[in-house]
Amino acid sequence: MTETMIAVIGGSGIYDIDGLDGAEWRRVDSPWGAPSDEILTGTLDGVKMAFLPRHGRGHVHSPSTVPYRANIDALKRLGATDVISVSACGSFREEYAPGHFVVVDQFIDRTFAREKSFFGTGCVAHVSVAHPTCPRLSEACLSAARDAGITIHQGGTYLAMEGPQFSTLAESRMYRDAWSCDVIGMTNMPEAKLAREAELCYASIAMVTDYDSWHPDHGAVDINDIIRTLTGNADKGREMVRRLPALLGAERAPCPHGCDRALDYAVLTAPEKRDPDLVARLDAVAGRVL
Repeated sequence: MTETMIAVIGGSGIYDIDGLDGAEWRRVDSPWGAPSDEILTGTLDGVKMAFLPRHGRGHVHSPSTVPYRANIDALKRLGATDVISVSACGSFREEYAPGHFVVVDQFIDRTFAREKSFFGTGCVAHVSVAHPTCPRLSEACLSAARDAGITIHQGGTYLAMEGPQFSTLAESRMYRDAWSCDVIGMTNMPEAKLAREAELCYASIAMVTDYDSWHPDHGAVDINDIIRTLTGNADKGREMVRRLPALLGAERAPCPHGCDRALDYAVLTAPEKRDPDLVARLDAVAGRVL
């Protein structure tokens, strides 16, 4: 059995977690640079918790400048076992209305200005992200949200765009009609890919703030409308998180879906050919197999 540590990466509007026992903001150093902020740690109902504001307190990082590798590495160094992404998104579906939540299970990655892997020249690895989220962890989030009275939809494809601008009307229509995406955001990639490389269970909860620009009755995305909806969503997000320790427990068995063993056959570079400097940086992420 493994000691559970639930790590929450909070997106726009969520900058802390209420009710943690022994709450403390901790600095965690990473060989991949500085994380977005210090990490709030503590316990909730006897379960270890960690919270990292993705954009930093005060929202200082744009989607493109979030230090994704440092964030995931820092959480792994702290002992995180389960990572839950909570982020704002636009909706491509009439039934996924502002104020609703979506349990994301697929991604289309359209980002282009970000480092997307811990591995590279000197230590090559390929992990599978055919199913990029953990079904066990996603189901726990679904149950927690429903218990909190949140309207939540099970399953959806998240279009990850670079940003920071919102979509053009043509892009919005293409993502919705031709690509069959359900929600759109700017931050879950490469975060989900990096979590898989770090052998962390990862779940993505998208909080709908708007209908993007495709909806004929809503016009262009208005940041003022988004901020109003964010306030309500943030409170709902905290209610969901408060119910997770009871569902996940203080200890857990190996992930039945293999998230915590993603690197078993992923590293291709022969041991004698590996770059020792890169291997040293991978101590937390891939130390189990290196």
